[in-house]
Amino acid sequence: MNASRALSIYVSEAFKTGRAHERAEVSNMVSKRLQEIPASGTIAISNLVSQMKSEGVDIVSFSMGEPDFTTPENIIDACCDSLHRGFTHYTPSMGIPELRKAIADMTRTNNNVPCDASNVLVTPCKQAIFMTMLAYIDPGDEVILADPSWVSYEACVRLAGGVPVYVPTRFEDNFVLDPALVEAAITPKTKMIILNTPSNPTGAVFPADVLKQIADIAMKHNIKVFSDEIYEAIVYEGKHTSIASFPGMFENTIIVSGLSKSYAMTGWRLGWAVAPKEDIANINKLQSHSISCCVSFTQEAAVEAITGPQDAKVEMVREFRKRRDLALDLISEIPGMECNVPNGAFYLFPKYSADMPSAKLAEVLLKEGHVAVTPGTAFGPAGEGHFRISYAASEEQIREGLGRIKKTLAQL
Repeated sequence: MNASRALSIYVSEAFKTGRAHERAEVSNMVSKRLQEIPASGTIAISNLVSQMKSEGVDIVSFSMGEPDFTTPENIIDACCDSLHRGFTHYTPSMGIPELRKAIADMTRTNNNVPCDASNVLVTPCKQAIFMTMLAYIDPGDEVILADPSWVSYEACVRLAGGVPVYVPTRFEDNFVLDPALVEAAITPKTKMIILNTPSNPTGAVFPADVLKQIADIAMKHNIKVFSDEIYEAIVYEGKHTSIASFPGMFENTIIVSGLSKSYAMTGWRLGWAVAPKEDIANINKLQSHSISCCVSFTQEAAVEAITGPQDAKVEMVREFRKRRDLALDLISEIPGMECNVPNGAFYLFPKYSADMPSAKLAEVLLKEGHVAVTPGTAFGPAGEGHFRISYAASEEQIREGLGRIKKTLAQL
């Protein structure tokens, strides 16, 4: 098989990965709950890019939500020291006490959330999402999501038997949720609202007044809020507000956050949930029967990340802002593309005028332009007509990749 034909097959297979309503036929031996969800589109594309690169194809990848920096040295040193001291055994399932205290202190100080160590469960961020849905969502329960939003929310809701209910956001509103639309989506079956600010895939940072309105709606209807704040430290204009900081909302909120994005620690798989004690006990019941606890020596490194010098984190955020501004300038020079200015995270979600579905356009960009982006429909129905660019890449790669996009779009 020649390289061109092989590339075509690899790309076509990767972009078959859709959302639940587009899932393919699977063996009847597979559980119904697994049949309800698609594979991760972002992971499929990342795997494809790795495959193509290993075969010598020059790919510029804007597909992964991962900082391209190395974990700061002081954190690595703390981990190595922990290993050398033999801290390699089980820890308490909820995490080591000093880390839980550090997380609570940071959350209380930075986000004005009234918590202490007893409100913290140390767990990988995705695990926290998965366990929360299993702990609180029963078959038929409805969960409100922003559209577009990260695909794993829908997957976890469906695995628990829940029904995702998408509330569309608009390019013109910088993809910020409209509280009136959130309330209009509520039915007697609504069990939870999932928020993600700063947002993946749009970079939207929800203003405090919007979050206050959603908080009031949640309390009025007695609906729990799940707030994913993993990008909380990566904000360029304005400031991050946690919905749990409003009076009475901490008792109604489960926060998830972690070190992956702001400390370049994606491979460490360490994060946390912050919630009322009863919620933490419920979620930890699942943790004790699944992963038992997080890796011991990474927990000691996490204490250093949170309590040690923050210069590297500040510099990373400064660099991300420079890259965002560069990418926006370059996109403004591409006919048929338009992008709003996101205030956080490290993603752009431009819209395009080419007359083709976003999955097809992403396939063309990869096949013809050798640049990887994530199709907008990987994040929900409102993502059609958009694609996601992660600018967690060098300035050289940003210039090269957007140059390839410009050239490929001009040939359509």
